[in-house]
Amino acid sequence: MKVTVVGAGAVGATCADNIARKELCSELVLLDIKEGIAEGKAQDMMQTATLLGFDTKITGSTNDYTKTAGSDVVVITSGLPRKPGMTREELIGVNAGIVKGVCENILKHSPDAIIIVISNPMDTMTYLALKSTGLPKNKIIGMGGTLDSARFKYQLSQHLGCSPSDLNAVVVGGHGDTTMIPLISKATWNSAPVTSFLSKEQQEKIVKDTMVGGATLTALIGTSAWYAPGAAGAALVESILRDEKKLFTCCVSLEGEYGQNDICIGVPVTIGKNGWEKIIDFELNEEEKAAFEKSVAAVRSMNDVLATL
Repeated sequence: MKVTVVGAGAVGATCADNIARKELCSELVLLDIKEGIAEGKAQDMMQTATLLGFDTKITGSTNDYTKTAGSDVVVITSGLPRKPGMTREELIGVNAGIVKGVCENILKHSPDAIIIVISNPMDTMTYLALKSTGLPKNKIIGMGGTLDSARFKYQLSQHLGCSPSDLNAVVVGGHGDTTMIPLISKATWNSAPVTSFLSKEQQEKIVKDTMVGGATLTALIGTSAWYAPGAAGAALVESILRDEKKLFTCCVSLEGEYGQNDICIGVPVTIGKNGWEKIIDFELNEEEKAAFEKSVAAVRSMNDVLATL
């Protein structure tokens, strides 16, 4: 199996490192537009192979998409972060051009690839990838909710004093501080509702802290996070290549599910060898439905910018 990670920044390199360590594929390509970055990081990772005990072959490339030929899965992390003074429209304009160009170049050499989008604004970039490539909808997956759900489990574990691995908890909606919806009413600790162990105040704090999880890290370290986003991307790659059928929240195309059409947004889906394979209806309560509608409206507003480009 072959995987390509486009973008050798912190998130892309961390994602590639996780994929290599788990030996999810025999060949891994790391590609970047900046001269030497992908080659250098690929070589650095390869020098850990004997120390970590993996045999995945990692190749770096400066914008040479022929090296990506025959990829089964492609993870797109490339794009610019929002800078001070930059409008939402400007950010979407810049990253839309990058993501669209990456998709076109990838599909020239890997027409059957499954594409995982991490680039921001993630929901809109996933929608763009779907519309611009013409690929079957199940082959376009936005990573955002996978990361948000992991952050939700972390916050719950801190208050419950338990292992995050013993928790089932998901976040739906858009991948943003004001658009994500941590479904605390559905969260369980080994089948027991977490709400049985938490006060109302604790529940509210957990939801709030989950929603600002990315911003909190940016304030602490001065840049966007990379360990958890990279690991989230690698987890999706693993579920695809090993056909695990695991349940993740992912940004996918809705055609009537959750009452929505013509939008890509985070909902629970199973991930396997065909990409995303089934949308799971969590039957939201009235408060959650209202929040989901609000999230959808915000994502549609972002998507509308694409029509002006």
